[in-house]
Amino acid sequence: MLKTIQQNWFSNLRGDLLAGIVVALALIPEAIAFSIIAGVDPKVGLYASFCIAVVISFVGGRPGMISAATGAMALLMVTLVKEHGLEYLLAATLLTGLLQIVAGYLKLGSLMRFVSRSVVTGFVNALAILIFMAQLPELTNVTWHVYAMTAAGLGIIYLFPYVPYIGKALPSPLVCIVGLTVFAIAVGVDVRTVGDMGQLPDTLPIFLWPDVPLTFETLAIIFPYSAALAVVGLLESMMTATIVDDLTDTNSDKNKECKGQGIANIGSGLLGGMAGCAMIGQSIINVKSGGRTRLSSLAAGVFLLIMILVLDEWLKQIPMAALVAVMIMVAIGTFSWDSIRKMKSHPLSTNIVMVTTVVVVVATHNLALGVGVGVLLAAMFFANKIGHFMHISSSIDDGGHQRTYQVTGQVFFSSADKFVEAFDFKEAVDNVIIDLTRAHFWDITAVAALDKVVIKFRREGADVEVRGLNEASATIVDRFGVHDKPDAADSIMGGH
Repeated sequence: MLKTIQQNWFSNLRGDLLAGIVVALALIPEAIAFSIIAGVDPKVGLYASFCIAVVISFVGGRPGMISAATGAMALLMVTLVKEHGLEYLLAATLLTGLLQIVAGYLKLGSLMRFVSRSVVTGFVNALAILIFMAQLPELTNVTWHVYAMTAAGLGIIYLFPYVPYIGKALPSPLVCIVGLTVFAIAVGVDVRTVGDMGQLPDTLPIFLWPDVPLTFETLAIIFPYSAALAVVGLLESMMTATIVDDLTDTNSDKNKECKGQGIANIGSGLLGGMAGCAMIGQSIINVKSGGRTRLSSLAAGVFLLIMILVLDEWLKQIPMAALVAVMIMVAIGTFSWDSIRKMKSHPLSTNIVMVTTVVVVVATHNLALGVGVGVLLAAMFFANKIGHFMHISSSIDDGGHQRTYQVTGQVFFSSADKFVEAFDFKEAVDNVIIDLTRAHFWDITAVAALDKVVIKFRREGADVEVRGLNEASATIVDRFGVHDKPDAADSIMGGH
């Protein structure tokens, strides 16, 4: 027990605390921006980020991953806030958390195994593009000072690690933010700052039960939004957990993460915050800055609250150019450049799935839709590929009275037509043997194809023997097949 606590909390003290500071600084303008997108006061996003980051550090299933208010979730809240107000958003946030906890107990996190590597790569590349695009408003219609400071920030981020002695001791994104802030204050450069994003809260969050009537009508209003928030939140969290797993070469408990996200969102709703989920950008900042354990997430949440309440006057003076430089670094680091280099060597189907996922996510800004399309495409390509791995050979006896068909491979909806077409029903033979020793029947489409073949041969006057079915295939054929049952021909005719 003590060893587990030590490993999960105190095995990387300096790295986690420094990474927590960097993440907290990067969270502030994003939380304010997401609040503005959702149409609520900036403190709603800031309180949410504080609460979710702190709670998830204790109950989440992926140490080192950062969860807070996110843009993907904020976009889903716009209509609800506009039509019904903040109180209904808080109620929807509570219901979102409840749905996510249920998803965790139903072990829906395990569904991540159905998401192929090409979909994950497409998701990552799309998020990198979206993160970069989100910085463009800060780089358009601005003075040259902004470009110069952003370039200087990128220079610090990429070159500081090579400075002797201290280069590895301090996270370069933190050096970038502090250095450019000190420079901007000292020189008096007139650039957009964090303070220009919105008013920072000046009080601690308080317990707040949503002021909505507890009626079926309220449930009917918030449920569609809560369901969408729960799905998108879990999807983004599971994908981010998979990416952090790869970055840190460790495993995570996806179902525990589902429950943790739900508990964190309930906490956020009760403290006047909006629903949130894992953030790929901040998670990568955390990992790249040295954060590895649960302490990094806790530190990010605590430092965030301290900064907005105690250091707000300093915080307001951070130039947005410094944070833009950090986020551009995140976009560059997030994008899988290897996936572009290996497109020539990868199968065409893999490239199509990856590119389609990127295009749909970037075009719609809907992560769930993009991943859904990618998974569907990957499943179709897989089914088509496996469908080709079926071969039927045949041999006839010396007298020409008995033909034996040997089926090898998988028979299911994709290969069922190919299965039927492989038989010669017009050949004048007395006996037909269908040897399925090396075949497997997966679904009712495959069973229907076998029924069709047997009945057609019998109509032509041949005796048919089906042999060699393995136990699993025999079970499904016995349950759904009709060729060995009375009136089999009528059943097949009626079915077709």
